[in-house]
Amino acid sequence: MRVRARAACKLTTSVIAPNLELALRDVDDAVRKGADVVELRVDFLRDDAARGTLGDAIEALIKASPVPVIVTNRPTWEGGQDDGDESARLEALWRAHECGAAYVDCEALAAERFFAAKPATATLRNGKTKIILSSHNYDETPNDEILAEIHAKCVRLGADIVKMASVCNAVEDVARLEKLLRTKGREIETIVLGMSEHGQVSRLLAAKFGSFLTFGAIRRGEESAPGQPLLEELRDLYRVPTQTAATKVMGVIGNPIGHSKSPALHNPCLAAAGVDACYVPLLVKDIKTFLASPLFGSKDFVGFSVTIPHKEDALECCAEVDPVAKQIGAVNTLVRQPDGSLKGYNTDYVAAIEAIENAMEKKTGVAAAKSLAGKTVVVIGAGGAGKALAFGAKFKGANVVIANRSVERAQALADACGGVAVSLEDLASGSVVGDVLANSTSVGMQPNVEDTPTPASVLGGFSVVFDAVYTPLETRLLREAKASGCEIASGLDMFVGQAARQFELFTGKEAEVELMRDAVLSSIKR
Repeated sequence: MRVRARAACKLTTSVIAPNLELALRDVDDAVRKGADVVELRVDFLRDDAARGTLGDAIEALIKASPVPVIVTNRPTWEGGQDDGDESARLEALWRAHECGAAYVDCEALAAERFFAAKPATATLRNGKTKIILSSHNYDETPNDEILAEIHAKCVRLGADIVKMASVCNAVEDVARLEKLLRTKGREIETIVLGMSEHGQVSRLLAAKFGSFLTFGAIRRGEESAPGQPLLEELRDLYRVPTQTAATKVMGVIGNPIGHSKSPALHNPCLAAAGVDACYVPLLVKDIKTFLASPLFGSKDFVGFSVTIPHKEDALECCAEVDPVAKQIGAVNTLVRQPDGSLKGYNTDYVAAIEAIENAMEKKTGVAAAKSLAGKTVVVIGAGGAGKALAFGAKFKGANVVIANRSVERAQALADACGGVAVSLEDLASGSVVGDVLANSTSVGMQPNVEDTPTPASVLGGFSVVFDAVYTPLETRLLREAKASGCEIASGLDMFVGQAARQFELFTGKEAEVELMRDAVLSSIKR
């Protein structure tokens, strides 16, 4: 078997404009945003097709593009827009071939018809145009055996490059795509793409995994496939052009995960510190299954941030747990040890308590380190973040009250930390009094920004109100607390503080806190 040299992964975008004029605009935009290759989706050129100028439009774009062009004319039966005559569809691809397109993409299911339709004047190996044979599965990612069979068929049919795209119904499906690249991609240039949010990591780590290219959208809302990130994100945030097989990976595990600003925070700091690593979002249904995956359980994945709803289950996945995290009963940080096992930490509680102490100092004038001693802290929520807040407050000498939708869970946490349990109805009635109100739930997070965990009428009874939610920066809870005369503490302070400690645990380097804060603020404003 001939083992090919590994080539750099190409940043690619799909041009899905309805006519040549807009397509040329998009090509210029794509190149400016970092595209190494552009894909012309002929099946979207409806205006030119209607005018009978489709062939001329293909030729004009190939000649005008400053970067290599992939020409694709995807039929409706494989997720595209072309519902016309099959011979005319394939004829457009051969026109692209004759015009010197760098690549022509044909569906594996149509490969035999495509090659049979080759014009007599066409030279198949013209030295310019490479044939991509592609397979798309919009239902699932098949098992290893089926993926290998499809790949082998594409090679047998005459592919220069094989493209395999499939919907990932769980993030663990990406492991099969990575395995295909690791094995079959050594023989022939191969593209693998996991569609859906579960599969997005295959796109973000395409260069590390060895994919020939990866796709990014030119603009938000113009994605040509599910789970496609922006082209600029691939270039600047995830640094695909500098990834290699040796690049280490960190990520944030959660469900949902699309709202997370952790990648926007960690990746600039990794770049500034000169660390060859990439930090990615990971939509995970079951953390135990995820960590048992041969890919995500490997030593290349050196650390994970853990968010809702996995913080308590994550503790059970650790071979070793930091004593404070063990007492809290939840971890938000997993660090890979030299033997491949995981050690769990909780960086939430220090960051949250520091944010609250600083707000209390502003309100009372008492030094932050002593400002919670003897105070009553009412924590909304009894999940992982709630546990961190409750134990953190207790460590500082505060009296702790837990308010939760499930009184049973509130009581369990209260018993564990030596506090008192109440219902959310008790809190809403005004019968619960205290010095600090701390929301640890996701209530009020984008997109549900008008939700709030408790009525404004009770806020005036507290000196400080803290909200762990940081998108938006000022939640309805904080807005109403400020109007009630409370000192407020934003979830941004907690988020940046806990992330800085995570960064140090992941890399052994000190975090640039202000860079982290600026990166998050910039991301939120976008």
